[in-house]
Amino acid sequence: MRILLSADMEGVTGVTWTDDVVPGTEQWQRFRRLFTGDVNACVEGLCAAGATGVLVNEAHSSQRNLLLEDLDERAVLLTGRHKPLSMMQGIESDVDGVAFVGYHAGAGEEGVLSHTYLENSITGVWLDGAPAGEGGLNAALAAEYGVPVLLVTGDDRACAEAAGYAPAAKTVAVKECVSRYAAICRPPARTAADIRAAASESLRLAGRTEGATRPHRIEVEFDAAHLAAAAAVIPTVDQLDVRRVGFDAPNMTEAMKAFKIVTTIAARAVQGIYG
Repeated sequence: MRILLSADMEGVTGVTWTDDVVPGTEQWQRFRRLFTGDVNACVEGLCAAGATGVLVNEAHSSQRNLLLEDLDERAVLLTGRHKPLSMMQGIESDVDGVAFVGYHAGAGEEGVLSHTYLENSITGVWLDGAPAGEGGLNAALAAEYGVPVLLVTGDDRACAEAAGYAPAAKTVAVKECVSRYAAICRPPARTAADIRAAASESLRLAGRTEGATRPHRIEVEFDAAHLAAAAAVIPTVDQLDVRRVGFDAPNMTEAMKAFKIVTTIAARAVQGIYG
């Protein structure tokens, strides 16, 4: 029973603002330990329930934030950028379930450090007409491979969002959102215990099934017109409105690869403080 653990950082215990998650800051160094603690708690819970291996995919920013030297020895770490499936690299391998640790609410929604891929340039993403954050997009990709979402941890808004895309998954709210940059946080000893317990219980949901492949449509709305224009240069991407683009893909794997290209092009079009 092998499990993929997709690990993001904004939804980790105690994280509330930019410096907590930006590589190189003093706060980031501190929260790397808490990040690793949340991941270890999930690994411990999964293995206690019978998981025989856990592949941890580092999914935040530089994707080099977790402390390998402190990682539970029953896990292995996929670290570094430029992975074809990004946050979900490993879903294509022989895994029986996926856990989302440290996740956050999507762009345009209330939640601690809420965003979708780009920190502050995307105001909304829609998958097949429905709003979708990173969790929703990644869950749709997992479904294509027949892999169930077992667990989601993050703030209370991330957990509420998870009810829409993975209603059977266990959730752990490690903090309560007060604003985009403030939260009521519980100490790591308490959140670790809750993550361990939920991870153990979630393993009963594991079991790979036959995946369902179908066409998908993604639309993205930016906060500035020039970002939509930049993204629309990509073949197959249409500019739908002054700040909105959309594209169709034959399956979710191709949709996510195209979405990655759209966000990369848009990010490169941002110019200093004016965006």
